[in-house]
Amino acid sequence: MTQTIAPRVRTLVLLLLAACGLLLTTAGPASAHAALTGSDPQQGVVVDKAPDQVSLTFSEKVALSNDSLRVLDPKGKAVQQGKPSEVSGTTYAVKLHSGLPDGTYTVTYQVVSADSHPVAGAFTFSIGAPSTTSVSVSGGTAGGGVVGWLYGFGRYMSYAGFIVLVGGAAFVLGCWQRGAGVKPMQRLVVGGWLTLTAATLLLLLLRGSYTGSGKVGDIFDLDLLGNVLQTKAGAALVSRLLLLAAAALFISVLFGAYDKREDEEKRDLTFGLAIGGTVVAAGLAASWAMAEHASVGLQAGIAMPVDVVHLLAVAVWLGGLTALLVALYRSEAPVESAAVRRFSQVAFGSVVALVATGVYQSWRQLGSWSAFTETRYGQLLLVKIGLVALLVGIAFISRRWTAQLADTVVQRGKRVQQKERVTASASGSGKSKGAASKGAGDSKRAAQLARQQAAMDTARQKRTRDADPNRFGLRRSVLAEAGVAVVLLAVTTVLTQTEPGRTEQDAKAAKAASSSSSSSSSTAGSGAVTLDMSFDTGGTDGKGVVTVDFDPARVGGNEMHVYVQRTNGRAFDIPEVKVALTLEAKKIGPLAVTPDRIATGHWSASNVQIPMAGDWKVAVTVRTSDIDQTTVSKNAQIG
Repeated sequence: MTQTIAPRVRTLVLLLLAACGLLLTTAGPASAHAALTGSDPQQGVVVDKAPDQVSLTFSEKVALSNDSLRVLDPKGKAVQQGKPSEVSGTTYAVKLHSGLPDGTYTVTYQVVSADSHPVAGAFTFSIGAPSTTSVSVSGGTAGGGVVGWLYGFGRYMSYAGFIVLVGGAAFVLGCWQRGAGVKPMQRLVVGGWLTLTAATLLLLLLRGSYTGSGKVGDIFDLDLLGNVLQTKAGAALVSRLLLLAAAALFISVLFGAYDKREDEEKRDLTFGLAIGGTVVAAGLAASWAMAEHASVGLQAGIAMPVDVVHLLAVAVWLGGLTALLVALYRSEAPVESAAVRRFSQVAFGSVVALVATGVYQSWRQLGSWSAFTETRYGQLLLVKIGLVALLVGIAFISRRWTAQLADTVVQRGKRVQQKERVTASASGSGKSKGAASKGAGDSKRAAQLARQQAAMDTARQKRTRDADPNRFGLRRSVLAEAGVAVVLLAVTTVLTQTEPGRTEQDAKAAKAASSSSSSSSSTAGSGAVTLDMSFDTGGTDGKGVVTVDFDPARVGGNEMHVYVQRTNGRAFDIPEVKVALTLEAKKIGPLAVTPDRIATGHWSASNVQIPMAGDWKVAVTVRTSDIDQTTVSKNAQIG
């Protein structure tokens, strides 16, 4: 039975790895946490005169290089001057040459978000009147291509190596200390360390090209590597390598001095290894938490330690599961039922921690129930939740097999094996006495018989070990758990490269506002003006879009309506909205307007007087709580 199972195990693992590779391949360019939420000039707008600069606003801080922001004329020639710079907060700008002629200009951007993911894109605006352009506005390909695929594969292997390294070591130290002397267990943990080390080095080499040109030839560019080392992501990868050096020392002690100690002598060393191993494992987990999604956005100070606990829980559960699978299938030494029961208890605690931290992370990254179905991050998260539920269900079956597992068959097998060895030894002793008279020529025959006897003993031990039907059932259920875990890890890897639901919805709202504003600007002479502005007061629930309507947008009395919506399009009930109008060219204003609340998210003011035609600055102050407020503004041609 076991001889037919082993090929099936290898085939299953290869198929699962192929499926995960396909999933990573079709993931496409990495979606970034940062999203473009506004620009000046806006996308598609037609301005009367050439602006002095082009500014872009993102949902979070981004890292810039010398050519992160570029502005191209209709013929594709760059018209920006100098390096891009930070204007304020999350707004960045690049100066333009003076005297730009009329036509359509293309703005391209390629930056790195604060959570280490590249983001690129492009849009157009026109001066005077639109014209034909030779520049493609399909957007950038940051994080795509061969380099993007290799980077995604490196991330997957780094997670897999971390899980096997931490979980395998925890299984040996906390559940099956005899496993420290078992060769397959040693190879498993060392293999996890080698995988994580190799993947980290690969990511470090790919990082510069991944966030930049995307060219394979730039992978070994030392200048790019030097720039990477100065970034937060580069520092995290270097820190991971240093911690892996400490992990190598831990492994050498665990499978060296620790294995050679007697049971009583192991107690003090066990405590020391547990403390040291926990510190190293937490440090490795922090190298992800401090550089990716958890490090930016809402409640980053809480999210980072929560992410560390989440990663450790995943590693202890899935890595320990892998170690148990290897012990059940590859180890000649039988795994005691007590060790399996201890791991079952540890796995249960890990699942509890995993669920608790996962609920917090889901709330933080999504923010609304609608994001589960309306965003790619939410859809992937639903798949992950389903896989975790399936894994827990299979684990419940494994716990039932564990409860029924007995060591009686194994002990009986040991006794039978001991008797057979005694008989074989006596027989061998009689043969050796007869062989002594024949001389040294029969020594090779004796060695051959000894090897045959050892092989027979090993085969007999395996048959005895597999004789317990409960143990056989446990092996099958653990194998099924491991198969689901491989797919779960692939989905998790893609999830970490996907734009969180909150950010995706903010970006959609900003694009909708920009499109509406551009449309209103192009039809300003139709008798009405609509302005859409994204805002963020900085509070827990402070993001949204404010829309201001002027009708008929002329000199004299006008009707003004103000609408405030959340990023998901729902009406936003906030305490106060104020509007101020300024005609800077004539030094008129600000003219304060306090609209009346009509309904949830709707304010109105009648007979708003516009004394003169011109390019009026409309500033809206939005207050979402007693202390959280902000002012956003936009210009509109009135009259």
